[in-house]
Amino acid sequence: MSPSVPPRGRTGRPPRTSRAQIMTAARRLIDRDGWRKLTMRRLATEADAAPTTLYHHFRDKDDLLAQLLNDYADTIPRPDLPDAPRERVLVAATLIHDSLAAWPWIVEVLAADDLTGESALWMVEAIIAGAIDCGCTPEEAVDLYRSVWYFTVGEILVRANAERRRADPQRPNRRDAVLGEADPARLPHLAALADRWPALVSRNTYPQGLRALVDGLLPHGHTEE
Repeated sequence: MSPSVPPRGRTGRPPRTSRAQIMTAARRLIDRDGWRKLTMRRLATEADAAPTTLYHHFRDKDDLLAQLLNDYADTIPRPDLPDAPRERVLVAATLIHDSLAAWPWIVEVLAADDLTGESALWMVEAIIAGAIDCGCTPEEAVDLYRSVWYFTVGEILVRANAERRRADPQRPNRRDAVLGEADPARLPHLAALADRWPALVSRNTYPQGLRALVDGLLPHGHTEE
């Protein structure tokens, strides 16, 4: 009888879970449950790794989120920006909007914890530089950027929340119900628009709103060649 051969198994020290594997697990967890429910312990479970392994790659949850932001920003294409400074502002702002709208949870992180990804700062630089080239003072350029940022964040969050509501057929739409019961004597315009309201507010008006906002904040005497 041949001697029995012991079954092969894992020998030695198990391989450490890589940073890329942890980041993938973090994105999966956030997409499923939301970033506010992300903890290092839950992430360790999701990544099938020991909690101590995570701290070989990240100091804490904030460091993890910051690295997620940077990794995502690194994937954003960096197009050639227009020479005209006003158009440069509009293109950079639109790029910020479109990039963040593809992953709305990032907006919540940026707005809630004041984290930012260093890899995305070139877009902010483009807006500030464009505003200064249009005749803004540095302080006015920052004011313009902040106004564009607030407008962009609000538009993305409102639209993302609306999409979540529409995706849940069991969730009643109280807004439409309230508008449908609007008293024409007190609220004639809203009552007249009630049936069309859902379609009207679902339109993408970000480009027009952004252009109007930027035009209103740039020096009125500025003209582009």
